[in-house]
Amino acid sequence: MKIYKQAITLVKNNRGCYIIDTVKGCPAGALFEGKGCYGACYAKNIAYRYGFDFENFQSRKFETDDSQPNLFGFKNKAHADEIIRQIRESDMPFVRIGEMGDPSLDWGNTLEVCHEIALAGKPIVIITKHWKELPDDRLEELRGIKGLCINTSASALDTDEQTEYRLKQYGRLSPFCNSVLRIVSCDFNKENDEGARRSEIQERLFKSGKIIDTVFRPTSDNYFVVNRVINVSIVRFLKKDGLASVYRKNTYFGRCETCPDMCGVNVMF
Repeated sequence: MKIYKQAITLVKNNRGCYIIDTVKGCPAGALFEGKGCYGACYAKNIAYRYGFDFENFQSRKFETDDSQPNLFGFKNKAHADEIIRQIRESDMPFVRIGEMGDPSLDWGNTLEVCHEIALAGKPIVIITKHWKELPDDRLEELRGIKGLCINTSASALDTDEQTEYRLKQYGRLSPFCNSVLRIVSCDFNKENDEGARRSEIQERLFKSGKIIDTVFRPTSDNYFVVNRVINVSIVRFLKKDGLASVYRKNTYFGRCETCPDMCGVNVMF
């Protein structure tokens, strides 16, 4: 299988959001019989489609040049400057880290890249499940990254231990940056014992503070669908029909440039 390259890149996804992944891949892709988190990891699916070894993650950095030392070592200034220019001139008000991998797998590299791209003058959104905890001695550093918004991804589909851990991380980051709970929500089947239990957990998550809602889009053979833990229906998403479990009927399905939440950048108490 192919291995991800080390050079960091800026890409525009099919929803119109600009992504700069500090990490590509995630060991959690091995969960749920290799289908990733909740048996429906879109990043794992994309990686598998193109032949990449998703479980062996790769930290992504600016290209190095021994003649160009900077605070963090050596970087190719032209490479960094070009990406900063692209972010500054992009048609979105923020740039996102964490689509095809989890930034927490290398917090050191993630924060280094944040310091660099902050020069573009746009908010930076980090999306993470906190597979690795940000060290205490780096929390204060978050204050120095202007406009930083960290989305802690959580769901009632998580284990109880994962839920408590992620709620802890969400609260732990709140004094240092714009901390938002990004909930992968579902229309749980309350006639099902497991569905009823998870529905109660979800209600608690939605009362946890600053939240945004992300609809769960499984396949028909997903564990939670097959075992009727969740209710699903066919919905229109980016001009295509697909299966989804919709908890709140007003949850946004469209492109990023018209999203009211902007990955938490616009979310306030």
